[in-house]
Amino acid sequence: MSARYELKAVPGHQFIFYLKAANGEVILASETYCSKTNALQAIESVRRSCTLDNRFERKRSSHSQPFFILRSADDEILGKSETYASEGAREKGIRSVMKNGPVASIRDLTGYPPVDLLAGVKPLLSS
Repeated sequence: MSARYELKAVPGHQFIFYLKAANGEVILASETYCSKTNALQAIESVRRSCTLDNRFERKRSSHSQPFFILRSADDEILGKSETYASEGAREKGIRSVMKNGPVASIRDLTGYPPVDLLAGVKPLLSS
């Protein structure tokens, strides 16, 4: 199995996604989004942001366990990791997101109709 984003509906007509490594382990969990379109746009933002080390904020939980937050270019939180036993394990998690994030497929588990992210976008006219 290859890496994938799993997009899911949650109560309240909201959406969340998980980035899973090829072994099925969740390596990034998103914030909750109010629409499927917003969640899909956030996945695209993860794909762009996850290759840049400076977008990963290395933190510690209240129990001093390392974890990370992935932020967008405009400093919005795109996703968080689980907590790790060591800083080395956290760095391995970051490397996994950097490797898998740009190329992972999207598995839509919402049960909602597909969304065309380009709907309503007007093509540029050349002269």
